[in-house]
Amino acid sequence: MGLIGDMTDWRKRAPIPVVDGGPLRLRLPRGAWVEYAWVDAAGEAFADPDNAQRSLNPWWPYPRAAVVGEYARHPLWQAPDATLKGTAHRLTWEGTVFPGTRRAIVYTPHGYAGGPLPVYYVQDGVAFYRTGKLGDVMDRAVQSGLTEGAALVFVEPGDRNEEYYLNPRYLDFLTEEVMPRVEGPLVQASVRGLWGASLGGLISLFLGARHPELFSRVAAHSGAFIARPGATRDGVIDTTTAGEWLLEQLRDTPPTHLTTSLDTGTLEWLTGPNRRMAGLFADLGLDHQYREYPSGHNWVTWREALPEAFLYLQGGA
Repeated sequence: MGLIGDMTDWRKRAPIPVVDGGPLRLRLPRGAWVEYAWVDAAGEAFADPDNAQRSLNPWWPYPRAAVVGEYARHPLWQAPDATLKGTAHRLTWEGTVFPGTRRAIVYTPHGYAGGPLPVYYVQDGVAFYRTGKLGDVMDRAVQSGLTEGAALVFVEPGDRNEEYYLNPRYLDFLTEEVMPRVEGPLVQASVRGLWGASLGGLISLFLGARHPELFSRVAAHSGAFIARPGATRDGVIDTTTAGEWLLEQLRDTPPTHLTTSLDTGTLEWLTGPNRRMAGLFADLGLDHQYREYPSGHNWVTWREALPEAFLYLQGGA
Protein backbone atom coordinates (compact mmCIF):
# COMPACT_ATOMS: atom_id res chain seq x y z
CA MET A 1 0.00 0.00 0.00
CA GLY A 2 1.10 3.57 -0.59
CA LEU A 3 -0.01 7.15 -0.08
CA ILE A 4 -0.40 9.79 -2.77
CA GLY A 5 -1.29 13.42 -2.31
CA ASP A 6 -0.34 17.05 -2.81
CA MET A 7 3.16 16.24 -1.62
CA THR A 8 3.58 13.61 -4.36
CA ASP A 9 1.69 15.46 -7.06
CA TRP A 10 -1.06 12.96 -7.93
CA ARG A 11 0.62 10.28 -10.04
CA LYS A 12 3.42 12.52 -11.25
CA ARG A 13 5.72 10.77 -8.77
CA ALA A 14 5.64 7.38 -7.12
CA PRO A 15 3.45 7.00 -4.03
CA ILE A 16 5.01 7.15 -0.59
CA PRO A 17 5.36 3.52 0.53
CA VAL A 18 3.56 2.52 3.71
CA VAL A 19 4.54 -0.56 5.70
CA ASP A 20 1.73 -2.09 7.74
CA GLY A 21 2.13 -1.20 11.37
CA GLY A 22 4.93 1.26 10.73
CA PRO A 23 4.75 5.04 11.28
CA LEU A 24 4.51 7.52 8.42
CA ARG A 25 6.30 10.81 9.06
CA LEU A 26 5.76 13.87 6.89
CA ARG A 27 7.07 17.41 7.30
CA LEU A 28 4.27 19.83 6.40
CA PRO A 29 3.78 23.60 6.66
CA ARG A 30 1.88 25.00 9.62
CA GLY A 31 -1.73 25.70 8.66
CA ALA A 32 -1.56 23.40 5.62
CA TRP A 33 -4.54 21.81 3.90
CA VAL A 34 -3.22 18.46 2.65
CA GLU A 35 -4.94 16.28 0.05
CA TYR A 36 -4.19 12.59 -0.06
CA ALA A 37 -5.46 9.17 -1.07
CA TRP A 38 -4.41 5.58 -0.47
CA VAL A 39 -3.13 3.38 -3.30
CA ASP A 40 -3.69 -0.37 -3.30
CA ALA A 41 -1.28 -3.07 -4.47
CA ALA A 42 -2.62 -2.81 -8.02
CA GLY A 43 -1.86 0.91 -8.13
CA GLU A 44 -5.49 2.05 -7.88
CA ALA A 45 -6.25 5.05 -5.69
CA PHE A 46 -9.07 4.94 -3.14
CA ALA A 47 -10.46 7.20 -0.43
CA ASP A 48 -9.37 6.86 3.17
CA PRO A 49 -12.27 4.97 4.82
CA ASP A 50 -11.40 6.53 8.18
CA ASN A 51 -11.62 10.15 6.97
CA ALA A 52 -14.85 11.71 5.70
CA GLN A 53 -13.26 15.12 5.02
CA ARG A 54 -13.42 15.68 1.27
CA SER A 55 -11.32 18.22 -0.61
CA LEU A 56 -12.29 20.59 -3.41
CA ASN A 57 -10.67 18.51 -6.14
CA PRO A 58 -12.74 18.46 -9.38
CA TRP A 59 -10.84 15.65 -11.09
CA TRP A 60 -11.09 12.63 -8.76
CA PRO A 61 -13.65 11.37 -6.23
CA TYR A 62 -11.16 9.85 -3.80
CA PRO A 63 -9.07 12.75 -2.39
CA ARG A 64 -9.43 13.28 1.34
CA ALA A 65 -8.07 16.18 3.36
CA ALA A 66 -6.12 16.68 6.56
CA VAL A 67 -5.47 20.08 8.09
CA VAL A 68 -2.31 20.92 10.03
CA GLY A 69 -3.60 23.39 12.60
CA GLU A 70 -6.01 25.81 10.94
CA TYR A 71 -6.11 26.73 7.25
CA ALA A 72 -6.38 30.55 7.07
CA ARG A 73 -9.30 32.11 5.23
CA HIS A 74 -9.50 35.56 3.64
CA PRO A 75 -11.74 38.06 5.51
CA LEU A 76 -14.08 38.28 2.52
CA TRP A 77 -14.87 34.57 2.90
CA GLN A 78 -15.47 34.99 6.62
CA ALA A 79 -17.91 37.88 6.16
CA PRO A 80 -21.64 37.31 5.59
CA ASP A 81 -22.76 36.67 2.04
CA ALA A 82 -23.52 39.81 0.05
CA THR A 83 -27.16 40.85 -0.11
CA LEU A 84 -26.69 42.89 -3.30
CA LYS A 85 -25.86 40.32 -5.95
CA GLY A 86 -24.94 40.61 -9.60
CA THR A 87 -26.86 39.30 -12.58
CA ALA A 88 -25.97 36.16 -14.54
CA HIS A 89 -26.59 36.08 -18.30
CA ARG A 90 -26.25 32.62 -19.91
CA LEU A 91 -25.01 32.25 -23.48
CA THR A 92 -25.06 29.15 -25.72
CA TRP A 93 -23.95 28.79 -29.34
CA GLU A 94 -22.42 26.33 -31.80
CA GLY A 95 -18.67 26.71 -32.03
CA THR A 96 -16.80 27.41 -35.25
CA VAL A 97 -13.15 27.74 -34.15
CA PHE A 98 -13.53 24.61 -32.00
CA PRO A 99 -16.42 22.21 -32.65
CA GLY A 100 -19.33 21.60 -30.35
CA THR A 101 -21.85 23.55 -28.30
CA ARG A 102 -20.19 26.38 -26.40
CA ARG A 103 -21.40 28.00 -23.19
CA ALA A 104 -20.57 31.05 -21.14
CA ILE A 105 -22.03 32.89 -18.17
CA VAL A 106 -21.64 36.68 -18.09
CA TYR A 107 -21.90 38.00 -14.54
CA THR A 108 -22.41 41.75 -14.20
CA PRO A 109 -22.35 43.79 -10.97
CA HIS A 110 -25.48 44.58 -9.01
CA GLY A 111 -27.36 47.44 -10.61
CA TYR A 112 -25.24 47.58 -13.76
CA ALA A 113 -27.20 49.49 -16.40
CA GLY A 114 -24.53 50.13 -19.03
CA GLY A 115 -21.31 52.04 -19.31
CA PRO A 116 -17.63 51.02 -19.37
CA LEU A 117 -16.25 48.56 -16.84
CA PRO A 118 -13.42 45.98 -16.71
CA VAL A 119 -14.20 42.67 -18.39
CA TYR A 120 -12.43 39.47 -17.34
CA TYR A 121 -12.59 36.37 -19.53
CA VAL A 122 -12.39 33.44 -17.11
CA GLN A 123 -11.24 30.00 -18.31
CA ASP A 124 -12.85 26.85 -16.83
CA GLY A 125 -15.87 29.04 -16.35
CA VAL A 126 -18.31 26.66 -14.66
CA ALA A 127 -15.72 25.69 -12.03
CA PHE A 128 -14.90 29.35 -11.30
CA TYR A 129 -18.61 30.20 -11.15
CA ARG A 130 -19.87 27.26 -9.08
CA THR A 131 -16.88 25.96 -7.11
CA GLY A 132 -14.62 28.99 -6.87
CA LYS A 133 -17.59 31.39 -6.55
CA LEU A 134 -15.71 34.28 -8.14
CA GLY A 135 -19.01 36.10 -8.64
CA ASP A 136 -19.62 35.91 -4.88
CA VAL A 137 -16.14 37.33 -4.28
CA MET A 138 -16.97 40.33 -6.46
CA ASP A 139 -20.35 40.84 -4.76
CA ARG A 140 -18.76 40.80 -1.31
CA ALA A 141 -15.89 43.10 -2.33
CA VAL A 142 -18.22 45.63 -3.96
CA GLN A 143 -20.75 45.64 -1.12
CA SER A 144 -17.92 46.06 1.41
CA GLY A 145 -16.73 49.12 -0.49
CA LEU A 146 -13.31 47.60 -1.20
CA THR A 147 -13.41 48.05 -4.98
CA GLU A 148 -15.62 48.64 -8.00
CA GLY A 149 -17.36 45.86 -9.89
CA ALA A 150 -16.44 44.19 -13.18
CA ALA A 151 -17.98 41.90 -15.77
CA LEU A 152 -16.92 38.28 -15.30
CA VAL A 153 -17.24 36.12 -18.41
CA PHE A 154 -17.13 32.49 -17.32
CA VAL A 155 -16.16 30.61 -20.49
CA GLU A 156 -16.54 26.83 -20.44
CA PRO A 157 -13.96 24.84 -22.46
CA GLY A 158 -14.60 21.99 -24.85
CA ASP A 159 -11.32 20.07 -24.84
CA ARG A 160 -9.33 22.10 -22.31
CA ASN A 161 -6.05 20.30 -23.06
CA GLU A 162 -6.31 21.25 -26.73
CA GLU A 163 -7.59 24.77 -26.17
CA TYR A 164 -5.41 25.83 -23.21
CA TYR A 165 -2.02 24.25 -23.95
CA LEU A 166 -0.35 27.26 -25.59
CA ASN A 167 -2.86 27.20 -28.46
CA PRO A 168 -2.96 30.56 -30.32
CA ARG A 169 -6.30 29.55 -31.87
CA TYR A 170 -7.90 30.06 -28.48
CA LEU A 171 -7.50 33.79 -29.11
CA ASP A 172 -9.53 33.36 -32.33
CA PHE A 173 -12.22 31.65 -30.28
CA LEU A 174 -12.33 34.56 -27.82
CA THR A 175 -12.25 37.35 -30.38
CA GLU A 176 -14.53 35.76 -33.00
CA GLU A 177 -17.08 33.96 -30.84
CA VAL A 178 -17.06 35.13 -27.22
CA MET A 179 -16.29 38.86 -27.30
CA PRO A 180 -18.90 39.76 -29.96
CA ARG A 181 -21.57 38.10 -27.82
CA VAL A 182 -20.46 39.95 -24.68
CA GLU A 183 -19.10 43.36 -25.62
CA GLY A 184 -21.88 45.49 -27.04
CA PRO A 185 -24.86 43.22 -26.39
CA LEU A 186 -24.23 43.01 -22.62
CA VAL A 187 -21.33 45.20 -21.47
CA GLN A 188 -18.92 47.91 -22.58
CA ALA A 189 -15.29 47.05 -21.84
CA SER A 190 -13.02 49.70 -20.34
CA VAL A 191 -10.14 47.22 -20.02
CA ARG A 192 -9.89 43.46 -20.56
CA GLY A 193 -8.32 40.74 -18.47
CA LEU A 194 -7.79 36.99 -18.68
CA TRP A 195 -8.20 34.67 -15.70
CA GLY A 196 -7.53 31.00 -15.11
CA ALA A 197 -6.11 28.18 -13.00
CA SER A 198 -3.56 25.54 -14.01
CA LEU A 199 -3.82 25.20 -17.82
CA GLY A 200 -6.29 28.10 -17.74
CA GLY A 201 -3.63 30.20 -16.06
CA LEU A 202 -1.12 29.13 -18.71
CA ILE A 203 -3.25 30.21 -21.65
CA SER A 204 -4.26 33.42 -19.86
CA LEU A 205 -0.68 34.58 -19.34
CA PHE A 206 0.39 33.29 -22.76
CA LEU A 207 -2.26 35.29 -24.64
CA GLY A 208 -2.26 38.26 -22.29
CA ALA A 209 1.48 38.73 -22.70
CA ARG A 210 1.35 38.48 -26.50
CA HIS A 211 -1.55 40.83 -27.12
CA PRO A 212 -1.23 44.25 -25.47
CA GLU A 213 -3.80 45.60 -27.93
CA LEU A 214 -6.44 43.40 -26.24
CA PHE A 215 -5.47 42.61 -22.65
CA SER A 216 -3.94 44.52 -19.77
CA ARG A 217 -4.65 42.26 -16.76
CA VAL A 218 -4.06 38.57 -15.98
CA ALA A 219 -4.78 36.34 -13.00
CA ALA A 220 -3.07 32.93 -13.02
CA HIS A 221 -3.57 30.48 -10.15
CA SER A 222 -1.05 27.60 -10.09
CA GLY A 223 -0.20 28.37 -13.69
CA ALA A 224 0.88 25.25 -15.59
CA PHE A 225 4.14 26.90 -16.61
CA ILE A 226 5.83 23.57 -17.39
CA ALA A 227 4.78 23.56 -21.04
CA ARG A 228 6.17 23.91 -24.53
CA PRO A 229 4.23 24.12 -27.83
CA GLY A 230 3.57 20.65 -29.15
CA ALA A 231 5.16 18.82 -26.21
CA THR A 232 3.56 15.50 -25.27
CA ARG A 233 4.38 12.70 -22.88
CA ASP A 234 2.81 9.26 -23.05
CA GLY A 235 0.40 10.60 -25.65
CA VAL A 236 -0.92 13.57 -23.65
CA ILE A 237 0.21 17.15 -23.16
CA ASP A 238 3.36 17.42 -21.08
CA THR A 239 3.10 19.45 -17.85
CA THR A 240 5.95 17.74 -16.03
CA THR A 241 9.06 17.58 -18.25
CA ALA A 242 8.48 20.07 -21.10
CA GLY A 243 10.54 22.85 -19.53
CA GLU A 244 9.52 26.45 -18.85
CA TRP A 245 9.13 27.78 -22.37
CA LEU A 246 6.83 30.67 -21.45
CA LEU A 247 9.32 31.90 -18.87
CA GLU A 248 11.97 32.02 -21.59
CA GLN A 249 9.63 33.90 -23.91
CA LEU A 250 8.71 36.52 -21.32
CA ARG A 251 12.33 36.99 -20.34
CA ASP A 252 13.08 37.90 -23.97
CA THR A 253 9.89 39.97 -24.44
CA PRO A 254 8.68 41.27 -21.06
CA PRO A 255 4.91 41.93 -20.81
CA THR A 256 5.34 45.50 -19.58
CA HIS A 257 1.70 46.29 -20.39
CA LEU A 258 0.26 43.75 -17.92
CA THR A 259 -0.91 43.96 -14.35
CA THR A 260 -0.62 40.37 -13.15
CA SER A 261 -1.69 38.38 -10.10
CA LEU A 262 0.20 35.11 -9.64
CA ASP A 263 -0.20 32.54 -6.88
CA THR A 264 0.39 28.87 -6.20
CA GLY A 265 0.08 26.22 -3.54
CA THR A 266 3.27 25.15 -1.79
CA LEU A 267 2.25 21.47 -1.94
CA GLU A 268 2.22 20.96 -5.69
CA TRP A 269 4.65 20.29 -8.54
CA LEU A 270 4.14 23.77 -10.02
CA THR A 271 5.41 25.72 -7.02
CA GLY A 272 8.90 26.14 -8.48
CA PRO A 273 7.80 27.30 -11.94
CA ASN A 274 5.40 29.83 -10.43
CA ARG A 275 8.08 31.13 -8.08
CA ARG A 276 10.45 31.53 -11.02
CA MET A 277 7.81 33.35 -13.07
CA ALA A 278 7.13 35.70 -10.17
CA GLY A 279 10.88 36.15 -9.69
CA LEU A 280 11.25 37.18 -13.32
CA PHE A 281 8.44 39.70 -12.94
CA ALA A 282 10.10 41.08 -9.81
CA ASP A 283 13.50 41.33 -11.52
CA LEU A 284 11.91 43.17 -14.44
CA GLY A 285 9.95 45.51 -12.18
CA LEU A 286 6.61 44.50 -13.71
CA ASP A 287 3.30 45.39 -12.09
CA HIS A 288 2.39 42.19 -10.27
CA GLN A 289 1.68 40.45 -6.99
CA TYR A 290 2.66 36.92 -5.98
CA ARG A 291 1.19 34.84 -3.16
CA GLU A 292 1.59 31.30 -1.86
CA TYR A 293 -0.87 29.15 0.05
CA PRO A 294 -0.08 26.05 2.19
CA SER A 295 -2.16 23.69 0.06
CA GLY A 296 -2.06 21.96 -3.30
CA HIS A 297 -3.25 21.98 -6.90
CA ASN A 298 -6.94 22.23 -6.13
CA TRP A 299 -9.88 24.53 -5.47
CA VAL A 300 -9.00 24.94 -1.81
CA THR A 301 -5.94 26.91 -2.93
CA TRP A 302 -7.60 28.74 -5.80
CA ARG A 303 -10.77 29.69 -3.95
CA GLU A 304 -8.67 31.19 -1.17
CA ALA A 305 -6.61 33.13 -3.73
CA LEU A 306 -9.60 34.70 -5.50
CA PRO A 307 -10.22 37.65 -3.14
CA GLU A 308 -6.60 38.84 -3.23
CA ALA A 309 -6.43 38.43 -7.01
CA PHE A 310 -9.69 40.32 -7.60
CA LEU A 311 -8.78 43.16 -5.24
CA TYR A 312 -5.32 43.52 -6.76
CA LEU A 313 -6.46 43.58 -10.37
CA GLN A 314 -9.29 45.96 -9.52
CA GLY A 315 -7.03 48.25 -7.51
CA GLY A 316 -8.97 47.55 -4.34
CA ALA A 317 -8.08 48.14 -0.73
